[in-house]
Amino acid sequence: MEKKDIRIGAEKVPLLQNFSETLELKGDVGDNVNQDLTTRVWIESKKLWNIVGPAIFSRVAAYSMLVITQAFAGHLGDLELASISIVLNVVLGFDFGLLLGMASALETLCGQAYGAKKYSMLGVYMQRSWIVLFICSVLLLPLYIFATPILKLLGQPDDVAEQSGLVAIWMIPIHFSFTFQFPLQRFLQSQLKNAVIAWVTLVALIIHIFNSWFFVYRLQLGLISTAVILNLSWWIMVWGMLAYSICGGCPLTWSGFSTQAFSGLWEFLKLSAASGVMLCLENWYYRILVLMTGNLKNAKIAVDALSVCQSINGWELMIPLAFFAGTGVRVANELGAGNGKGARFATIVSVVTSILIGVVFCVLIVALHDKIAFIFTSSTEVINAVDKLAIILAFTILLNSVQPILSGVAVGSGWQAYVAYINIGCYYIIGVPLGIVMGWVFHLGVMGIWSGMIGGTAVQTLILVIITIRCDWDKEAEKASSHMEKLSSG
Repeated sequence: MEKKDIRIGAEKVPLLQNFSETLELKGDVGDNVNQDLTTRVWIESKKLWNIVGPAIFSRVAAYSMLVITQAFAGHLGDLELASISIVLNVVLGFDFGLLLGMASALETLCGQAYGAKKYSMLGVYMQRSWIVLFICSVLLLPLYIFATPILKLLGQPDDVAEQSGLVAIWMIPIHFSFTFQFPLQRFLQSQLKNAVIAWVTLVALIIHIFNSWFFVYRLQLGLISTAVILNLSWWIMVWGMLAYSICGGCPLTWSGFSTQAFSGLWEFLKLSAASGVMLCLENWYYRILVLMTGNLKNAKIAVDALSVCQSINGWELMIPLAFFAGTGVRVANELGAGNGKGARFATIVSVVTSILIGVVFCVLIVALHDKIAFIFTSSTEVINAVDKLAIILAFTILLNSVQPILSGVAVGSGWQAYVAYINIGCYYIIGVPLGIVMGWVFHLGVMGIWSGMIGGTAVQTLILVIITIRCDWDKEAEKASSHMEKLSSG
């Protein structure tokens, strides 16, 4: 059969490869081959879960702080739930997506440097990331300061916009915590120190639960107290990880603050910007869904119902995002070590594992479709609205069990700029217009908007699958080596 080629960057990569070559099986045909495959899957799974296990816990725990904050606010009233939901899902979510994406450049650089045993560069890379993210955080401050007029301009009801703007001002400290926390997480996980992140996050979560119960429920201090408590909890995570990193926990990779962090900033900024654009385009996509819903009739109920679904989706999404991180680290480590075939096999194992977990949660959502909203609200209208959206939520969870892992492959391989163009096309040229048509033209409301936007995600996932299958991993390992040398010398 004739082989076709696809171009990735400047390289041509074969389309069709023999199945045994894809899995890199070695040995005789029959039981020996199957045993070899089973052994390799087991070994790779252990490496993957050493990263993913603690990463799942730390991400679920960190996100649970946001969910707990939203739940306590929700029981204060519908306006309070709508306001905190807008701030967490739109204002904070917009900011979170960009800074998280920019910090993800470290998954490429630190992962490849660790795989190549260039340990001293990890600390330098993290300091460069702090510099870049801090400057970006300062530039993003108007998003918080002028949240009320921005939300009104985007069509949000006046009462929701005004209260959301007040909450946004109180969220500025958590905004700056992202600057330091995201690079610290990637610095530690690249060294397979996810257990440290998990323990620090556990302490912060316990403190957050107690403070929320005491100050919001017992003392009845209102909506602003939920924002103050959330700020404190996230800064606890920052100081915990920072103390471990610079006080002897990472002797190979942290040698103190260095002026070398200020050199090579331009190359680092370009990769950070590409990473930021790639991931924030994904993160903002469903934030836009909340804003579009705010323009529907009976917007408060629609926003509340969608925000509940988004919170549940985001909660479960922490598992695929842990696989995103684990896949990025595994792929980057293997490429940094010059093992392209190992990177490919790590990708296969990660994708299959995540899909199986996604199926389980999809079934749970379908089974509990009429009960899942009770965590966040006692409003009958909101509970019924969430019930109607449960099937779309289940399908979204299933789709998200694949897409983040493939994005992790892109991060580990340094394809961020390439994938950013794919995201623009799939999300904003296909998904958003389709959501508008289904929501307003066909009068399907929030269900139509969400269903249309899922189409963009499906197309993006399909393209990433094709790119990953057709990738020449040996050439990617060569490119990783040369790129890392360039950044190290900078």
